[in-house]
Amino acid sequence: MKESVTILPRARKVLQQMGENIHLARRRRKISVQQVADRAGISRATLWQIEKGAPSVAIGNYFMVLLVLGLEKDFLKLAEDDKLGRKLQDAGLVTKKRAPKRGTKQTGEDAE
Repeated sequence: MKESVTILPRARKVLQQMGENIHLARRRRKISVQQVADRAGISRATLWQIEKGAPSVAIGNYFMVLLVLGLEKDFLKLAEDDKLGRKLQDAGLVTKKRAPKRGTKQTGEDAE
């Protein structure tokens, strides 16, 4: 029996949108569910779950479907422009002078 995955509503909406995008990409290319499933090495049921944005499907299966559709480079866009991470990194670049190690005597110039 498959393990159920608990996911936040905001994350569920993102996965559902991604599934819808994959579904639309497949339909635009006029490729059947069976063809994509065969080429990706997954079952039709798994592809159906991917197109619904199921969180229990392995990320590798999502990638294989993107590869079949010629959209594998979109996978590289995940977390590509990490604005928050860059801001946090930049904020951490200002470092204070380290305190002296314990147990060592401070000389005249270290004591300043």
